[in-house]
Amino acid sequence: MVPQELNLGPLLPTHPAEIIVGFVLMVLVFLVMWKAVVPAFEKMYEERRAAIQGGMDKAEKAQEQAQAALAEYKAQLAEARTEAARIREDAKNQGAQIIAEMREQANAEGERIIATTKAQMEAERKQAMGELRNEVGGLATTLAGRIVGESLDDDERARRTVERFLADLESQTETEKA
Repeated sequence: MVPQELNLGPLLPTHPAEIIVGFVLMVLVFLVMWKAVVPAFEKMYEERRAAIQGGMDKAEKAQEQAQAALAEYKAQLAEARTEAARIREDAKNQGAQIIAEMREQANAEGERIIATTKAQMEAERKQAMGELRNEVGGLATTLAGRIVGESLDDDERARRTVERFLADLESQTETEKA
């Protein structure tokens, strides 16, 4: 028995058999824990570590694939931009070429129309001059015959007289224009 003065409370074993049984039970609990619980914790810890490491490896692979896909996307985007710029430039050049061709065609068509119109006007002017000469000649011959009192039926003489009169008239008109 333990003397009373050494009484340290309810936790202190009072019999040496309690100490031995407590120690044996503690060793037994330690061995059970060491043989059954610790390996289970170790196994679970290793599985989690493997799962986490596998997840990290997968994440690194996914990140590498994403980086590769991003690089490929950027390359394709740069290529598409280059292609778009080339297409825009080609379209601009084709547009300028089409505009130039259309201008040339319009100028050629305008010149053709002007030439046709000038030729048509010249033909109409000549026709009108011919008709005017005949009409004025006939009127002038008739008028001159009435004034002179003789018939001017000589066609050659009447024609020369009319031609001279009209030439004088044209030269006076041109002098007035200048």
